[in-house]
Amino acid sequence: MGTGAISDLQRLTVSLRGGCERQAQCLLFSFTGQLDAYSDKQFSEFIASQQGKSSLPLVIDLSRIDFIDSSGLGALVQLAKQCTDSKTQFLLVGNARVVQTVKLVRLEEFLHLQPDLDTALGRLAAA
Repeated sequence: MGTGAISDLQRLTVSLRGGCERQAQCLLFSFTGQLDAYSDKQFSEFIASQQGKSSLPLVIDLSRIDFIDSSGLGALVQLAKQCTDSKTQFLLVGNARVVQTVKLVRLEEFLHLQPDLDTALGRLAAA
């Protein structure tokens, strides 16, 4: 498959940039910077505004996130709950720092954590 990350990211806060790309089987979100107490609200609002009424699965690529704190985790948990309630498939891709933080609080299954973007997109194709 070999899909690259979204290159054109818009500034959501001083420390967070985000982008969304509609693909055949999903909405792919990509973020860079810090997902923390200063950016969690903008993160959630950006996803909601891009998702709209779409029922496409969501793939959230956090592989270029430098820092995530409990507020960022809270935003991810809320998003996962919303997706569960609306029966929307949701997959999360993280780098070592994100994965370590998610596993520390034992949320890897709840957040459908994937090792990389190609694996996540492959899981969608197999579903």
